[in-house]
Amino acid sequence: MLNGTYYFLKGLMLITKSGIRIWVVIPLLINIILFSALTYYSLLYFPIMLDTVITYLQLPDWGIIFAIIRWIMLPLFIVFAMITFFFTFTFIATLISDPFNGALSKAVEKHITGRRVKSPSESIFKTVIGFFGEKLEKLWYYFKWIILLIIISFIPVINIISPILWFLFSAWIAALEYADPVLSNHGYSVPEQRKLLAKKLMLTLGFGISVIVAMFIPIINFFVMPAAVAGATQMWLQQFDDASVLTDIKV
Repeated sequence: MLNGTYYFLKGLMLITKSGIRIWVVIPLLINIILFSALTYYSLLYFPIMLDTVITYLQLPDWGIIFAIIRWIMLPLFIVFAMITFFFTFTFIATLISDPFNGALSKAVEKHITGRRVKSPSESIFKTVIGFFGEKLEKLWYYFKWIILLIIISFIPVINIISPILWFLFSAWIAALEYADPVLSNHGYSVPEQRKLLAKKLMLTLGFGISVIVAMFIPIINFFVMPAAVAGATQMWLQQFDDASVLTDIKV
């Protein structure tokens, strides 16, 4: 798992390099605007949502008892809110910045290997259809697993491990999303991407966990998306690309 962290940290270094920085600006601005907006509305509506849930459950408002119940539910609600925040931020941010992330990944690969990346050529119509088709496929994939995890969360005894499962699933999704630009540049479909990254699951999860943790570190969180794309690109070149015989990586 530590190797995954290594590649994320390498990504933070790579985005400062000449020829790469230009592709970081737009994803960075998207990150700042989206993260700020989501944080603002989360803080604004969080207390209201918590009280709404307690009211919906028809819990008795018995002064100190109500306060205790609210205190007990608070950490559970925070975990749920963080997961919701993560999925919302990741999906919207990658959806908006997808073209820029692809260009960023190409710039990183060129910096590392010295070779220009030639993506599979397709018509504009096929590209647009493929883009929306991939997004829908991803949503369906996420939806199936989220439903399963929600069910597990309500099964007594087993639900003890549900927070761990949610966290690992979030790490897996983060790795999938930020490895997508480099893998798409080389013609991998969404199912093929999952199969490839699953071959080195611990490495992939380590990378995803690093992304999630960094997302909640002030200032650094704004650089998470471009750094993750850059780090995933180097990770693919060194760990997954069978055609690559890289021994001396430029950083």
